[in-house]
Amino acid sequence: MPDFDIFVPQPTADGSFTFTSQEFGEAFHSHYGAKQESFLKFAVPTQLAARAQKPVLRLLDICYGLGYNTAAALQTIWEVNPNCYVELMALEFNRAVPQAAIAHYLFDNWHYKYTDIMTQLAFEYQVQQEHLKAELIISDARNSIKILRERGFQADAIFLDPFSPPQCPQLWTVEFIQQIALCLHSDGMLSTYSCAASVRTALLTAGLTIGSTPPVGRRSPGTVAVHQGFSGNLALPPLSQSEQEHLLTRAAIPYRDPQLNDPADVILMRRKQEQQASSLEPTSRWRKRWLFGNTAKNFREADS
Repeated sequence: MPDFDIFVPQPTADGSFTFTSQEFGEAFHSHYGAKQESFLKFAVPTQLAARAQKPVLRLLDICYGLGYNTAAALQTIWEVNPNCYVELMALEFNRAVPQAAIAHYLFDNWHYKYTDIMTQLAFEYQVQQEHLKAELIISDARNSIKILRERGFQADAIFLDPFSPPQCPQLWTVEFIQQIALCLHSDGMLSTYSCAASVRTALLTAGLTIGSTPPVGRRSPGTVAVHQGFSGNLALPPLSQSEQEHLLTRAAIPYRDPQLNDPADVILMRRKQEQQASSLEPTSRWRKRWLFGNTAKNFREADS
């Protein structure tokens, strides 16, 4: 049985709780509100409420963690259409994290209706009900995504929620995001909290079109991505001029993992060497140019 005591519930401003990862040295959510992040960074940008009118929705939750993004998605969909059939694939490396969320009763603070589903998924890794088929794959997501490719899984909404690129670069590389893009339905939407220029470049390299989503719990925005030719009801929120120029700096050089098996330090060093050899504008110059509008401060976390 995992040692759930290493995961200490920490309150956030909206009354929900999160954990801090000892391995990555980062909290799973911001202190502004773990629950609100799951709705406003993932369920809302992927337009789940509008999509819930469809009879079937397929979701891919990458870095399942405590399970909050999945929980927010199910609540959003079934509040609109209780009969919508949801097919969920969730990827997570550390099984103890979702299990600890259940062991510490974190969904009680949500007054969540579907805690039995989250419990079964965390401990049994599969749920089959009248309106839900869900599977939690415990493995390196770089291997798990290949399984989904082999199955031909096509998601209507993808939540990309690893730890930050400097801490977990292996899940932000061009090659990994290319695999994700192949699992995104032609009219599907991908959402991530990150606005890092390196991440946005990887999304563009994978053939996706990107937009900027409103900040939630911090100054910097998130990112939403769709396939070119996306025929959804709403246009993507455009990138600002500063965001567009950010993609022309050395910060935009993406992480690379050619065989999808390199350790983090190798991926980080590869990018650092490519940045040092680059003729692109130094990110410090971009930051100075936009300093007076506070844009550079807002994007400080995206420069790494």
